[in-house]
Amino acid sequence: MAGRKAAAPDPARSLALLWGSHTKPGRSGLTVRAIVGAAIELADVSGLDALSMRMVADRLKVGTMSLYTHVPGKGELTDLMFDQAYGDLYADAEPAAQGDWRAALEFIARKNWDVLVAHPWIHDVPTMRTALGPNITRKYEIELRPLDGLGLSDVEMDSALALVLTHVQGTARAGAEQLRTQRDSGLTDEEWWRQISPTLTAVMTGTNFPLAGRVGTAVGEHFQSALDPAHALTFGLARILDGIALLIDERS
Repeated sequence: MAGRKAAAPDPARSLALLWGSHTKPGRSGLTVRAIVGAAIELADVSGLDALSMRMVADRLKVGTMSLYTHVPGKGELTDLMFDQAYGDLYADAEPAAQGDWRAALEFIARKNWDVLVAHPWIHDVPTMRTALGPNITRKYEIELRPLDGLGLSDVEMDSALALVLTHVQGTARAGAEQLRTQRDSGLTDEEWWRQISPTLTAVMTGTNFPLAGRVGTAVGEHFQSALDPAHALTFGLARILDGIALLIDERS
């Protein structure tokens, strides 16, 4: 059963939960961390829209009202899920340890890509006003470090990082849509391409779209799909880092 559209979270309540202790159990033995972990597991499979407090309670084998003694509602729960999803992002290694700034930003891009692939529901979280929790704040601090001391202004550092992360989010979103389309249609992209290729070739022959026909056919044949998100990530990231390198050279 799909959950109802969540009301907007209360920022004050979200912040209090995000920066408070997640380990102290209540009367039912529940902790905020356990609730958030169960919600993430459910959202990974069913998506954020389908998630409900009742589903989380059922997974934890407790009454729904037990959840509300820890988390006020789905809006605040989503803020907690978003923050916790990035909790282990740099647990093994930090970007600054990867070498120069370019290697560090490539590392940042790949790590963020991995999180978005593992938790595609993150694409449905409105991030412009998401409450800043400890994990997201730590993430921002760590990801800025490779850009510090290169001659960029603080605004340019933030903009360079945002450019990389926005590219990662866009390509990961495209990949999530691609997988969802494959699942819903029952066809892989290669199977879909084989189906439409003969008709597409026929209708494009003799038209006024020679470039679209040639390039589109080349892409389809090369990737057996209209898009390869992994290629798009690598290609776009390289061009973005080239641009940041030019900016750093200008500043120095």
